[in-house]
Amino acid sequence: MNIQPIVEGYGEVAAVPILLRRLRDECQAFGIEVNRPIRATRSQLVREDTLKQRVKLAQLQEHCGAILIIFDADDDCPRDLAPVIQNWANEESGQVPSAVVMANREYEAWFLESIESLRGRRGIRNDAASYLNPEVPRAAKHALEECMIEGANYSETVDQPALTAIFEMERAYARCRSFRRLVNAFGSLLPALDHELINWPPMHWQQEA
Repeated sequence: MNIQPIVEGYGEVAAVPILLRRLRDECQAFGIEVNRPIRATRSQLVREDTLKQRVKLAQLQEHCGAILIIFDADDDCPRDLAPVIQNWANEESGQVPSAVVMANREYEAWFLESIESLRGRRGIRNDAASYLNPEVPRAAKHALEECMIEGANYSETVDQPALTAIFEMERAYARCRSFRRLVNAFGSLLPALDHELINWPPMHWQQEA
């Protein structure tokens, strides 16, 4: 059985499968595959009818055993909006479990917290330092670009997948509430994919959080 992501940005179409496979490998659930994400605009993800259309489409994808919806919170509060979208997803998905994760405020906040692990990669400066509150900046993409060498520009479609492959997940888990939500949501879907977890998240991650 496969996880079927639904995402908002073009960068996430390539980045989210990389991230989910890293989590899969961390818990050694090697038999689980990740389908190519279904992309939707943010306006489609925060409306009941269009969100349910995407969930219905997700169920038609190859070996769909669970659905994971990931998009940026931007100026919305995940605590308020995510449960509403989760209810819509549950109503449409039926027996197929689903989870909603809103990156607060943007996916790139997870990079900002673990920026030391990205030094010297994709234009990140060798002296770049992580943010104390990485989920606070409204423009995390711009903040990430400020961590890059002069003349370098952040490209969502190119850099986001590349940085996803190498950022330190343990540190992001410790410092970013929305990344913890993603990790926990991933674990909650695995039983439906015939994989029972004994210790998840990893114990050493929990000790740092």
